[in-house]
Amino acid sequence: VVGLLYPCIDSHLGEPHKFKREWASVMRCIAVFVGINHASAKLDFANNVQLSLTLAALSLGLWWTFDRSRSGLGLGITIAFVATLITQFLVYNGVYQYTSPDFLYIRSWLPCIFFSGGVTVGNIGRQLAMVITA
Repeated sequence: VVGLLYPCIDSHLGEPHKFKREWASVMRCIAVFVGINHASAKLDFANNVQLSLTLAALSLGLWWTFDRSRSGLGLGITIAFVATLITQFLVYNGVYQYTSPDFLYIRSWLPCIFFSGGVTVGNIGRQLAMVITA
């Protein structure tokens, strides 16, 4: 759904996305997202604020490198906000539980992962929505 939302919003706003439109760029974006996700789990920081700020900078760097559109930034922030609210709701109702939450009921770096995931899936959706003209 998120991948389909990006090309729809692009066409609705009238600003087609023309930045690095090839599968190699999409695959690089996926690799960077996997790296950011791996860093959130494996890197050891002094405190969670440091980790959250580092992941926020990496997520914005991912957006800047592979998207650079206003619609991509807006949808990424919206996706991060909505997904974080849904996760908060699930944890609050006991469906899921974090071992050491530090931001209400979840980890503080989770919105950064949702943002970078939204940008990555959006790039996949945009690439799949491209019409090949001969």
